[in-house]
Amino acid sequence: MKPVTSRLIALLFLFCCSAMLTAAPLPAPKPPALSARSYILVDYQSGVVLGEQKSDERMEPASITKLMTAYALFHELRTGKIKLGDMITISETAWRTQGSRMFVEVGKQVSVENLIQGMIVQSGNDATVALAEQVGGSEATFAELMNRYAQQLGMKNTHFVNSTGMPDPEHYTTARDIAILASAIIREYPEYYKWYSQREFVFNNITQHNRNMLLWRDASVDGMKTGHTESAGFCLVTSAQRDGRRLVSVVLGTKSEKARADESLALINYGFRFYETHKLYGAGQPVTQTRIWKGASENLPLGLARDLYITLPRGQYQQLKASMKLPAKLEAPAVKGKSYGTLHIDLGDKVLMEKPLVALQDVAQGGLWQRLIDSVKMRME
Repeated sequence: MKPVTSRLIALLFLFCCSAMLTAAPLPAPKPPALSARSYILVDYQSGVVLGEQKSDERMEPASITKLMTAYALFHELRTGKIKLGDMITISETAWRTQGSRMFVEVGKQVSVENLIQGMIVQSGNDATVALAEQVGGSEATFAELMNRYAQQLGMKNTHFVNSTGMPDPEHYTTARDIAILASAIIREYPEYYKWYSQREFVFNNITQHNRNMLLWRDASVDGMKTGHTESAGFCLVTSAQRDGRRLVSVVLGTKSEKARADESLALINYGFRFYETHKLYGAGQPVTQTRIWKGASENLPLGLARDLYITLPRGQYQQLKASMKLPAKLEAPAVKGKSYGTLHIDLGDKVLMEKPLVALQDVAQGGLWQRLIDSVKMRME
């Protein structure tokens, strides 16, 4: 065999090996091993879980509870039932609340805005109870409101009996439920989410620092909340954004402040390093269209009710395939928002997700002549 031919064969062999490697990227490695009692890592856009451990096991949330307290307060602000400038008189009950404090004084008036910052940045139990009393009349009544919001969000394994996270056998949640809540705050109340990245807050000439160490250690981290009691351990909910992607982690029951920060950052780095997220289709944008018979128009545009994101191990995006299942013969009328088909997203032989294709507009019945013509055409199809 001539040397030139041998080299050519060798090059072709290397090319084929390279192509095979490109066509079959390696799966993502397992998440880092953590000492936390429970954790979960979620891609915010797609909702895909990238790693979890005992994420549905009931845990004591400690001051992570204040995420739901804040969620309820943000709703009150949006509806105008309270305003940031409203002044709240501090009750003796709020003033005497044990645990972390904002150092409000009994009988003094403090604005809602200052109290919310004291609750978020300093994790002040006194500020939290004052806010709960203002909205609910009592902390117990406010806790009932918190449970209603938990049900609405689909937090299936959560129950609150207070606004602060003080230990109680009937006060519990899960890592998965907290991830749902954290994502809801980011999505629904971006105007208030900024407070979770605030490193310090000064009130009554006292400067207190945010206990979330990751706000100093990683520039991509912009929230959210710490928690600690002796029985709950050290807990941390983290949200970070890099290159347009956002991840949310919940780490519950570690042994120290450093451990909760280290383990949360390890999860966040893992998610950004080994996964990628892509927007496949926008809400309300046409994905396809289908023939509609006996209608005022011949075609019905179909799309998705919500933006569709997908999260995959890096290198697998090009292997995605989309297919659609549409009705064989669809007759008018069609109603905007109603499902008239299904979008399938596959990776190789694996079905990743199925989403309903909804009508993007109404299509009324056509006139009598149009219906007669289409009746004949349908028999001929």
